[in-house]
Amino acid sequence: MSEVVYEETATMIAAGELQSFVPFGREHCKNHPNAFNLQLRELQPASELWSSDGAAGLVGSLQEVSLQERERESWELRKGCVGVSEEYVEFEEELYVAGNVVVWSQGSRNQASSVYKAFTVDSPVQQALWCSFAVPKNKKEEEEVEQTVCIIQSSCVNVHTVTGKDFIAPLPFPVSNVWATKFGLLLERKNTAGDAQLNPPGELLPTVFSMLHPLDEIAPVVCKPAGLFEGSRVQYVSDSTMKIVFSCSEPSIVVSYDIAQGIHSVWALRKVTHDERSAVLQIPSEAGGTPLGVLASGFLTSLLSKVSRLDPSGGIGATGLGSGTGTSCPVGTGSALHYSALHSKILTSSPGLHSRVHCPSISNMAALSRAHSPGMAAPSFSGAARFNTSFHCLSPRGHHGLLPSPNSTVNETILLPEMEPIIPALCMDQLWSETVTAGCHREMSSQASKVFLTSDLCENRYLCFLVESHQQLRCVKFIESNDTPQLIFASVTTIHAKDAEPLPNIDATLVLEACGSLVLYTGITRVSKVFVPGLLSPTFSLTNHLPHLSTPVENVSTPANAGSRHLQRLEEVDPHAVMPSPVSELRNPNIKHHEGSFLEDFSFQQATPYIRALRDPVCNRVNLDLGSGTVLRISIPEIATSELVKKCLRAICFILPKEAAMKVLVKWYNIYNAPGGPSAHAEWNLFVTCFMTLMGYNTERLTWTRNLHFEVPLSPVIAAKKARPSDGGSDEDWDYLLGSHYHRQMTYQPVCVPVDSSGTGSTFTTETDGLHSVSAPSSPSLKLDASAPLFPHIPALFYVLHLLYQELQLDELQRARASSLVCLLQQLARDLQLDVYVDLYWRDYPSLISGFTETCLIDEALVAQMQRPSFLRAEPPCIFSWLSSCLREEEIPPFPYLVGICQRTRLLVLSYALYIIGDENATSTDVSKYLVKLSAGQKSCASDQHYRRQSSVKVKLTSESLAEQLVVWLTSEGFTLKDLESVPFGVALPIREAIYRCREQPCSDWSEEVCLLIGRQDLTKQAHKMTLAKSKASVGSGLSLEPPATTEADEEEDGMSDIIQEVTGLIWSQDLRVQEVRRLLQSSRPVRVSVVQLPEVSDHEYIEEKENKLLQLCQRTMALPVGRGLFTLFSYHPVPTEPLPVPKLNLTGRAPPRNTMVDLNSGNIDVPPNMTSWPSFHNGVAAGLKIAPASQVESAWIDYNKPKSPELANEYAGFLMALGLNGHLTKLATLNIHDYLTKGTEMTSIGLLLGVSSAKLGTMDMSITRLLSIHIPALLPPTSTELDVPHNVQVAAVIGIGLVYQGTGHRHNAEVLLSEIGRPPGPEMEYCTDRESYSLAAGLALGMVCLGHGSNLIGMTDLNVPEQLYQYMVGGHRRAQAGANRERHKSPSYQIKEGDTINVDVTCPGATLALAMIYLKTNNRSIADWLKPPDTWFLLDFIKPEFLLLRTLARCLIMWDEILPNTEWVKSNIPQIMRGAFDPSEDINMETMAQAQDYITAGACIALGLRFAGSANSDAFDCLYEFARTFMKIMSFASTAAVQMGYYNLQTCLSMILLAMSMVMSGTGDLKVLQLCRFFHKRTGGEMNYGFHMAHHMALGLLFLGGGRYTLGTSNSAIAALLCALYPHFPAHSTDNRYHLQALRHLAVLAAEPRLLVPVDVDSLKPCYALLEVTYKETKWYDETTVELMAPTMLPELHLLKRVKVKGPRYWELSIDLSKETHHLKSILSRDGVLYVKLRAGQLPYKDDPQGWKSLLASSVNHRSSGIRTFKPETISAFTSEPALVSFAEFFCKTSEEMKPTEDTLVLFSAMLYECVTQECPEMLPTYIAIEQAVGALCRGDVLQTFPVWQLRLVVELWDSRVLRGPANRHDALLISEFLPVMKNMVDLALDSWLKDNSSALRSYMRSEILPKDTQSIMLACFLVYRSIPCLRNTHTQLEGCSSLGDLLSRSSQLGIPLRDLLRLLPILVGSTSGPHTCFPLQAF
Repeated sequence: MSEVVYEETATMIAAGELQSFVPFGREHCKNHPNAFNLQLRELQPASELWSSDGAAGLVGSLQEVSLQERERESWELRKGCVGVSEEYVEFEEELYVAGNVVVWSQGSRNQASSVYKAFTVDSPVQQALWCSFAVPKNKKEEEEVEQTVCIIQSSCVNVHTVTGKDFIAPLPFPVSNVWATKFGLLLERKNTAGDAQLNPPGELLPTVFSMLHPLDEIAPVVCKPAGLFEGSRVQYVSDSTMKIVFSCSEPSIVVSYDIAQGIHSVWALRKVTHDERSAVLQIPSEAGGTPLGVLASGFLTSLLSKVSRLDPSGGIGATGLGSGTGTSCPVGTGSALHYSALHSKILTSSPGLHSRVHCPSISNMAALSRAHSPGMAAPSFSGAARFNTSFHCLSPRGHHGLLPSPNSTVNETILLPEMEPIIPALCMDQLWSETVTAGCHREMSSQASKVFLTSDLCENRYLCFLVESHQQLRCVKFIESNDTPQLIFASVTTIHAKDAEPLPNIDATLVLEACGSLVLYTGITRVSKVFVPGLLSPTFSLTNHLPHLSTPVENVSTPANAGSRHLQRLEEVDPHAVMPSPVSELRNPNIKHHEGSFLEDFSFQQATPYIRALRDPVCNRVNLDLGSGTVLRISIPEIATSELVKKCLRAICFILPKEAAMKVLVKWYNIYNAPGGPSAHAEWNLFVTCFMTLMGYNTERLTWTRNLHFEVPLSPVIAAKKARPSDGGSDEDWDYLLGSHYHRQMTYQPVCVPVDSSGTGSTFTTETDGLHSVSAPSSPSLKLDASAPLFPHIPALFYVLHLLYQELQLDELQRARASSLVCLLQQLARDLQLDVYVDLYWRDYPSLISGFTETCLIDEALVAQMQRPSFLRAEPPCIFSWLSSCLREEEIPPFPYLVGICQRTRLLVLSYALYIIGDENATSTDVSKYLVKLSAGQKSCASDQHYRRQSSVKVKLTSESLAEQLVVWLTSEGFTLKDLESVPFGVALPIREAIYRCREQPCSDWSEEVCLLIGRQDLTKQAHKMTLAKSKASVGSGLSLEPPATTEADEEEDGMSDIIQEVTGLIWSQDLRVQEVRRLLQSSRPVRVSVVQLPEVSDHEYIEEKENKLLQLCQRTMALPVGRGLFTLFSYHPVPTEPLPVPKLNLTGRAPPRNTMVDLNSGNIDVPPNMTSWPSFHNGVAAGLKIAPASQVESAWIDYNKPKSPELANEYAGFLMALGLNGHLTKLATLNIHDYLTKGTEMTSIGLLLGVSSAKLGTMDMSITRLLSIHIPALLPPTSTELDVPHNVQVAAVIGIGLVYQGTGHRHNAEVLLSEIGRPPGPEMEYCTDRESYSLAAGLALGMVCLGHGSNLIGMTDLNVPEQLYQYMVGGHRRAQAGANRERHKSPSYQIKEGDTINVDVTCPGATLALAMIYLKTNNRSIADWLKPPDTWFLLDFIKPEFLLLRTLARCLIMWDEILPNTEWVKSNIPQIMRGAFDPSEDINMETMAQAQDYITAGACIALGLRFAGSANSDAFDCLYEFARTFMKIMSFASTAAVQMGYYNLQTCLSMILLAMSMVMSGTGDLKVLQLCRFFHKRTGGEMNYGFHMAHHMALGLLFLGGGRYTLGTSNSAIAALLCALYPHFPAHSTDNRYHLQALRHLAVLAAEPRLLVPVDVDSLKPCYALLEVTYKETKWYDETTVELMAPTMLPELHLLKRVKVKGPRYWELSIDLSKETHHLKSILSRDGVLYVKLRAGQLPYKDDPQGWKSLLASSVNHRSSGIRTFKPETISAFTSEPALVSFAEFFCKTSEEMKPTEDTLVLFSAMLYECVTQECPEMLPTYIAIEQAVGALCRGDVLQTFPVWQLRLVVELWDSRVLRGPANRHDALLISEFLPVMKNMVDLALDSWLKDNSSALRSYMRSEILPKDTQSIMLACFLVYRSIPCLRNTHTQLEGCSSLGDLLSRSSQLGIPLRDLLRLLPILVGSTSGPHTCFPLQAF
């Protein structure tokens, strides 16, 4: 029998899906604008075109557009895939080449194809291929792969990446072939005809080159041959007889063919190591000339001698200078290969002369094209120069005249500087070569036409090459060695083949035999012939064609080693030659659906379509080339479609030896895919039949397998016959139909359907009743055939299938299949006489197993033949009982599993070990304690038998950390929620519990996947980086507090429409303060000018009066943009295709009542010139500051915003400065910066210099330093030309130096800036105007450079910085100018007479602030005392009050830690003499005193504001507010004090205090400050000038900084920025820059920090309220404190915080620990502060339920059960967003028309729902329902399998173990309600009542009598499973008839029956002997 089964040649399989194939590109090219257009283009004069292949002139171009273009087509296919593992889409990709066009298309027949990209190039395409280049990512080692298409033309390679980059790389030599490898492209140089004669031996140039990236140089490849003699010397690949025939990237190998020897070799391709590189190059050690010089002359002489050998008359033009003419150096000497050498060689080897003339231009272009992408390492222009030099040296004309003697070295010097070696990048190691057998030299093996990698079904890998001349496919087996990543090549096998292609998806190779039949091989094992429906296999061909067909067979020259079986296969042609007449063939119905061509072929030419070749394999599809342009595509069927069969096959292969496994697979493949074979549903039945037959069963005689045969028509023994190609029909077909599934469907149900809860249980019994009589177990027919191939392996196979069965039990989705498998298993278990296993199966499927009774006998003699593997245990491994012992804390043996097959088993066993047993090493080091791996060759298992006792575990870890470990480990194993749903509910419960625990308090640093697993979408979302602005579209409108918009236009143009309404609406929900701020700050609408016309005023005067009033109002309007910029800070993401909208600065007015226009330009009043230039600058800054730092801004977009009209130039200047402040100016190209500085205005320069410096803050960037130095005369060398730099630009440049060098303490700059503070006025009006602002700028810049360094200024002691500054501050003799600038200051100014003393009025402010910044926060008292105000009236008179303000401010900043937020501290700064009682006798100037007092107070207030900036400290605010009120009072009553102070001074102090208040309350939008700002906004007359308005509106802007999202920091650099921006001297009018440059006001932005935390509900994606708990670190002022804030809220500065936590109960808790690192929180804040929070079920958001009275729990707090009653399922939607729960309530908790459930069910479901919602575990709902269903079924007694009972038992055991640990642990458990005890009780009652009635059944089971048939058997199985009673077959003597209870206990403890369950058995065990024992009260247990 086995003979028939294994005659593989007799089998045949059918190929599926035959269709004709036309490359998609061909269709596409018909419509593609192709050759004609190009022809026109090429007819232009060649001089205008850079012809890519260098062919000049008309002749060349006309030859190219020839009519044969269309014939030269080629294509290749590959598998494309897109998407992740879940929705993994496979398709085909095609790359089609014809002429100049390359078409890349995607899609195959089932998805319509579409063009992905099409390329047209200038010259015919030689080759196109896919290649991936590795591009190094940032500086690290990792690389990202760039997918590209490379198009090779004659002179260049076009590389197009998928991401859209295009490169053109020129080819320096003609290329014969290009190969894609793992690293990039390999190029083979074309060898021209003259090569062989011209090259003296040993002087070869490289032939293989690599290009690792299109921008890299092409470098030669080196190789390490595995020669015997040379050792492994590295050398260039220069053998012209070596051709590459194949390359592959995984593994990275190359196959080459040696033409001379006819041998194929395999090489490993890798990167060159450093040593190899130096070995090849061997660069000489001396720096001098000799060795290199000699080398060079060697080059020249060898070159010239060769050139002169050519025939001068005609040789050059005709043959080209054959490639031997290049200079070449012998590889043997190891000398370096040089560029000049290579290129000269390359150039002369071009075929025609004209192309040589063009070459240099190509290389120049190449150099240019690379220079375009500066990021890559582009080759320099010298590359091109090298080409040229080398070219001229080789000029084939006057070389005789140039070098008289061949040996002369005249020209060495010319060549030497050019010679730079090319560094090789890749190396080839020889791995294997064919052996040449002696007899074979007669006809040498020719080059392989195809090479491919394939693998067989047992995972052996082969490298196959097809040698067509011999019609052989040679397969070399290779393995990857373990230690080194190297391939080891083993045996070679030869298969006869005319053609072959691999089919990677099914691990097979399709071979076209010489006779024309298709045969399928897997590896080197022949599987079967392939029958293509619709194509006649030539084997069945017509007689008259036979000679023609079989000729190739006779001609095959078979090598000596071909065995007889090959020959015998080839002879197969003859026996079948004679066939019916051709007419019968014509009726073949399969032909119909192809074009008529086949029919014509048959009838007229009498020729069969004949497969010429195979091509284009993708997955399991392949093309058949029938010649004459017809191509058909077929697909070869897979090995199995059913999951169960696939799994069984994998398990079988895992355990069997490879040869046996291969036999099984081949056999199965043939049966499964036989022509006209079974449909998919019968696959399992077919598999069982095949498998059992192979094991020696006679499936015809075994009843249950015989029933399978009605499904499957023929036994494999018969099926092995060849299927007939003719479909004429026969009687057998009718029999088949009668026996088919369809015929019998109505009357019969197969035994092996999965058992569901339908009534199929009954069919089993009815059918099997009739079977017992048929075959008594002893009947002799049921013997096993010991000669069957798998007979010896039966025990091993049984065991692996048993483990597979256990694995299927753990997956809900696979469990149905387990019931099919169990039929097979029980048969094997019976026959192997493993009763314990049969008992296990019976317990699992009682109704199914009791139907099977037959056993097959195995002869005792034959049992010895069976290899009983050591791992086959007597005790059957059962995964459920293993997990159950785990929960009961019993000792457990390790569980067996199959690597790679039983993944779920492994996962769950280790999870339980980790979480339940508490062994934290279970998943790492202790795996072997819990799992034992099975391997095919296991000898003994003794070593693994270490049973563990629970006590041996180390200290029990807290369950929290175990839960966390479990969750993290599961995620790392790729376990997802989807997988968890398919784990049975009892098994999954501990995992769900661990997840539930982790959900409460997750770590903030867990990965996205872990957060997904524990169901915290808020954290998952947080792991995704997303800003509010970007998610705006998806967020929807939300709550917006916008007033109804008047018109669209108005809304848009005020420039403040981008504030995120939803957030501001939550922060300030009670009022419309944001709208009010918008109203105050808008400057784009006309102002209202209300002037009443008095009777005596004439009309003309009235108009003038109105215009004067408007001029006053405009002072305010022009100051608004500074505040608006701060208000809208970073709130907008620009669209890259549109210019930034800049609101107009509207300086007109409207006069009521008639709303007439009032304009300043009417000429009635004098308007200052250039009045609007600075305000429009500020307007531009305000517009630019809206752009958020996270936006995408490119250099081109910045340029694109440049206005056309010159009047907007100032706005653009401001826009540039703003871009610098938000960091985008770094993207502006240097070219553009240069452009702006040369062609722009003074304003542009100011904006640009300040912007660039702010963007490069503190970087010491050299290029920016150069840029700034040009504008500062002091930084230029003294001899340089005087540049005329406007004064304000110099001021900006000086501040710029301060910003770029901030905090660096740079010595040179500090020295220059120090001297610049006191820069004297020059002779010719230079430096005479606005000197104060320059001196101040120098002081501020010096302060920034040395920011906070204090006395540790390294290396600056000789500059005496503090003393010099002190002198500048108090006056004294000017010091001699030191250093470079001495020359400049020789002659004094002609305008200003200062003498030789310091002008303190100019230098004091800068020096004071410089001291403040240098000693900032150092608490250096000695310096601070210099800054004390003088304590005598006399000295006070000498100091300007304004300077007193600065000194006080500076002193307080130095004594930073002493600043206290109270009025006493502020007043303590006023000197003693002013505070005491005044002595009237003294002559005190009251004015001096009042002014001094007020300015000192103001200075202290600013210091207070800076100290508490952005902290919203209430004490500081109250203190400042009090002073503001005091000053307001003084101003409102025109008292003596007000007169003494002067209005201007009072207003200055008040403005500064207002600014200080807004700094403290920055970003909070405090109402009191807003009221003050509004009060000052309304005052426009009198002394309220432009500067005061600027101050007040800056205060307003700071108060609402960034729309409430930003606040101020107090870092050193923030304080420095604020000092520059809030310098307490504001401009008097809009063009005033005398004391302080207006542009610096915007530097306040540098102090802004995002610190607003916005909770966003993860379900609705809307901002919401959430309670935060913020913990401060301990400081010297306060202990560690915790405050509660309602977010959205401003956080304090992060360095003060220890922890931020989202508090329950409304939202899931989430804690961010800042003591570890602040980076996480910073990144959240920078992304709009979005913190995702998840509302807990049963809770409502604060907006809907501020007090928390409506929550679900609140209603039921008083009484637990009443809560369940009062809970209405309808209201569920308000409390949870889980769609599953909402719909559950909808459909299961209400009565509906169709379904009227009982009241009880509704109450039960509602209770479950309530439990899930309040416990916050919606995912437990299915578990609750499953438990309820299981219990219900058990009580009704309609259980069909014991699976649910197992699950119940696991649930109860988990609950018990939790409760046993004490009440403390109860809150951890998931099922905490009364639900479980109730259910448990119901199960107990049901089983006890059954036991009472049916105790006999249990007794007879214990005595192992025959089992009952009916439902009793099912309930008995349930009882045994639930009560965990072991298999008592062999132990009935032990338990029954015990004399006493103690005896019973001791016996049962050996069996491991829990006490509680044993007591349930008492009545039965002891009941047989009437005694006192029956009186045990059972209910107690």
